[in-house]
Amino acid sequence: MKKIAIIMGSDSDLPIVKKAIDTLVEFGVPHEVHVFSAHRTPEESALFSKSARENGFGAIIAAAGMAAHLAGAIAANTTLPVVGIPVSSNNMGGIDALLSTVQMPSGIPVATVAVNGASNAALLCIQMLAIEDSELAAALNAKRQKDRETVLKKNAAVEEEFNK
Repeated sequence: MKKIAIIMGSDSDLPIVKKAIDTLVEFGVPHEVHVFSAHRTPEESALFSKSARENGFGAIIAAAGMAAHLAGAIAANTTLPVVGIPVSSNNMGGIDALLSTVQMPSGIPVATVAVNGASNAALLCIQMLAIEDSELAAALNAKRQKDRETVLKKNAAVEEEFNK
């Protein structure tokens, strides 16, 4: 199975990124976690991105806040799928990071999840790997069914309480 790389622009993003790590662990997907900055370590982030495919990665998650250029900088140096996580900051609530991540020029795509949407970033990468992995696809289907059952139980409890 291919690995998923998780790169964050700063270790201050780790509380958000941890949700992606936990999701990958839940599904048994191998992964690596790194701190590279688009601005402070551009050579290292470029080198990692350029060699990611030959190093066994299938996709890259890039999390950054404020001047969130990390996902774009990563995507500029690889043809692997890149999923950006815009991370919320105190200044603009993450809208700055969202716009920086989602506004990519033609030819350099970055899939972007919601602000702080690390779990969905991991799930999107897992779905990509599941295209070729039937066991992973089955695990995704099982999670969807479990989530469905959880919502239906909550619905039954609300109906019981309020629809008398």
